[in-house]
Amino acid sequence: MSFRTITPGTLPGPEWHQFLLGAVAPRPIAFVSTVSADGEVNLSPFSFFNVFSSNPSTLIFSPANRVRDNTQKHTLFNVREVAECVVNICDYAVVEQMSLASTEYERGVNEFVKAGLTELPSDKVRPPRVAECPVSLECVVEQIIAIGDSNGGGNLVICRVVQAHFRQDILLADGAGIDPHKFDAVARLAGDWYSRVLPESLFIVPKPNRNKGIGIDQLPEHIRTSDLLTGNNLGRLANIEQQALPTPEQVQAFRQDPLVSYTLSKHAADPAAQRQELVVLGKKILEEGRLLDAWKTLLLATPSAG
Repeated sequence: MSFRTITPGTLPGPEWHQFLLGAVAPRPIAFVSTVSADGEVNLSPFSFFNVFSSNPSTLIFSPANRVRDNTQKHTLFNVREVAECVVNICDYAVVEQMSLASTEYERGVNEFVKAGLTELPSDKVRPPRVAECPVSLECVVEQIIAIGDSNGGGNLVICRVVQAHFRQDILLADGAGIDPHKFDAVARLAGDWYSRVLPESLFIVPKPNRNKGIGIDQLPEHIRTSDLLTGNNLGRLANIEQQALPTPEQVQAFRQDPLVSYTLSKHAADPAAQRQELVVLGKKILEEGRLLDAWKTLLLATPSAG
């Protein structure tokens, strides 16, 4: 397997910029509304953005100096003058309008107007929020940290959320959070590319902080070294506590499962083929989300199990 190795500073700035943006992706997008000291409204998207703490509720976005000419963005001027902003989060329905708002209009031009978006008064800060966005986070700016004064240099705008607005139709049925199936979230890649979180692209990975998994190093050798199982397969198998593993009695009882029984009988005369087909079946069962049944099937594929 070959890699291209690059030392920062050895490529032209715009080219290196695209490598970083292509690699660190997808990135959430902060659609930030601000006001100047004169009350002029600005609205602009930033994909150098994330949440960094829930208590205190802290967001950071970075209006980086333009790679082309090292000029700074109007959002940065505004938060220096009025230390408040609203971080709006877009869904797919407004992604083209959000992109339009990134046009380099002259200072004083209201991107709400240019992008055809609606200003809603905020509760606790002066900048308005975007009515069309499903999430709006009113923030006070606590600190601005410049991390470079040359082309592409970042300016970390550290914000504390003081009021939050979540559109009802994207919430879980119990109201306890956001339903990713309803959000239709978008994210930024490199160049002109974006990504969209569709229901068919969602998947679940159980959090390992709910238990102390045995780890890949503790998997039986025939599982750990199998050419048929992927790294994802091994990671899921290894995220199980020792006491949750099936007992030898449970493994033997699983021989009565119809598919397992068929596999055992079909390849009874060829133990090597039988073990391989059991691993194939175990992989299929695992990818259906049936972890314990997958373990039973794979343990039946142990060379000494037959």
